[in-house]
Amino acid sequence: MTYSNNVKPTTKIINSKRIAFKNYWKLNKELYFWMIPGLMFLIIFKYIPMFGIVISFQDYNIFKGVSGSEWVGLANFTKLFNSPDFYKVFTNTLIISFMKIFLLFPLPIIVALVLNEIKNMIFKRTVQTIIYMPHFLSWVIVSGLFVTILSSGGMVNKVLEMFGLEPISFMMNSKYFRGVLIFTDGWKEFGWNTIIYLAAIASVDPMLYEAAKIDGAGRIKQIIHITIPSITGTIALLFILKLGHVLEAGFTQVLVMYNPVVYDVADIIDTYVYRMGISKMEYSFSTAVGLFKSVVGFILVISGNMLSKKFLNKSIW
Repeated sequence: MTYSNNVKPTTKIINSKRIAFKNYWKLNKELYFWMIPGLMFLIIFKYIPMFGIVISFQDYNIFKGVSGSEWVGLANFTKLFNSPDFYKVFTNTLIISFMKIFLLFPLPIIVALVLNEIKNMIFKRTVQTIIYMPHFLSWVIVSGLFVTILSSGGMVNKVLEMFGLEPISFMMNSKYFRGVLIFTDGWKEFGWNTIIYLAAIASVDPMLYEAAKIDGAGRIKQIIHITIPSITGTIALLFILKLGHVLEAGFTQVLVMYNPVVYDVADIIDTYVYRMGISKMEYSFSTAVGLFKSVVGFILVISGNMLSKKFLNKSIW
């Protein structure tokens, strides 16, 4: 078989792809330019610090540095798994994280489905604005707000006293503190997640609803058979990402809200690492704990993605 100008088809394809890429680069070079700050941020604050993982295998000394510190192998991990305190904080982390997932994850989906059915646009947009505004408040502000509301002389206890009930020390009682964490996290974040699901619902083809109406499907059936299946990809994506953070359980939230009285139910891995690494200066041990948490999170993301791909035919990659 002969080819014109002695050029093989494969070479032609490669050259055409190169020309296409050059043209695409010329048209979008400004966009690539604006990617540079983001890439630099990732490299400087995400990838370069990974080198610090090495101190989890050392008896790190801040004066000797990484190169001068003694290598101890897996001694820090042995100490980690033999520590009764670690199993307590590990259990607390799992309990708080799974409570947040099972109680809070469905909430924005339900709210988004309800808001999507509201036809009064002024009312709908007003509600959207009100529910996602707490997302922009820092946990320090949220903590101060709820500490005031739930204090012994706060609004909640005043209402309880009106009904003849004894006041409750919500922030100092292990029985109620996890509930406070779940409620405050839901109050702050569910509105933002609702906006994400509303955006996914807005991308559903309106012709599907029109066809369903012609077939006699009511609003409930349209939600079950059209809306929910259309946003399963978004649900799966957010759920997989949630699994990746299951060992975090809201570090900033817990740090600013808990106190030594409720350590037994509220101390999580990240606060444990913070106390051990900063307060007691056990840098190698706290890094080993952080590395363990990262590895488990990575495994959960991979596993969640595989299960989602197998059963829902939806995945991140």
